[in-house]
Amino acid sequence: MSVPDQLQTIMDNFKSAPKPLRLQLLLEYSKKVPPLPPELDGQRDKMEQVHECQTPFFLTTEFPDEERVIFHFDAPPEAPTTRGFAGILSEGLSGLSPKAVLETPDDFYNQMGLAEVISPLRLRGMSAILGRLKRQVKEKVGEA
Repeated sequence: MSVPDQLQTIMDNFKSAPKPLRLQLLLEYSKKVPPLPPELDGQRDKMEQVHECQTPFFLTTEFPDEERVIFHFDAPPEAPTTRGFAGILSEGLSGLSPKAVLETPDDFYNQMGLAEVISPLRLRGMSAILGRLKRQVKEKVGEA
């Protein structure tokens, strides 16, 4: 498995940050989650819920063409660590090819040092988010 360049840059920033600053960096990414497009805003029934997350978290994938996949996330502002992970995924994987997304290591967040600053329960939620994204991409690629 390989890490896409844009995600690797994010990972490197986290790895090089002192442990006390990693959580702050994660919280900064919570502000980078793009707003939902109008057709999804307030339409959680059109998205998949990730039940493993401690907070209501919804996602969906969009394929503007065969070469790119775009992710959409809906998480409340009062869940900044979960939103932060969504921001990392959005910035690190959105816009890439389905193949690049599927080849991303399932535990890339461990290489970032996040396990040292957030709880195992939150890590489980992060793993579930990435798993759902990959499953949606696999399903779409399988339809093509």
